Amino acid sequence: MPTDQERHDQGMTVRRAVLSDAHVDRSIAATTDLTADWQDFITRVAWGDVWSRPGLDRRSRSIAVLSSLIAHGHHEELAMHLRAALRNGLSVEEIREVILQSAIYSGVPAANSAFRIASEVFATPEPTEEAAP
Repeated sequence: MPTDQERHDQGMTVRRAVLSDAHVDRSIAATTDLTADWQDFITRVAWGDVWSRPGLDRRSRSIAVLSSLIAHGHHEELAMHLRAALRNGLSVEEIREVILQSAIYSGVPAANSAFRIASEVFATPEPTEEAAP
């Protein structure tokens, strides 16, 4: 069984690959005493345990995440994971299909919001390492 440090290291590798070094560096730089345990938890559990499992590839995980975020109205996370889905190999056309599929099961307002957010995300260049605070 891997140690917490090994899970954290694996999680950080996957987190950086999926979200980008720039995004993770900004998150780490913004860590406070209040959020330090949270950052450790999501790195170990979400990224080190779940995203690192062999049962689904990252494209499939991105589809599942987008669908869930749309269904629950988690707009800030949706914007971040739309960028991640592109990094994980989904095309804009495939993301459009995920949003359309979500309209049937999550509702037209949820899909409408997702299309608005996707339009904003895809129209804005991703922040680079140089732009990170």
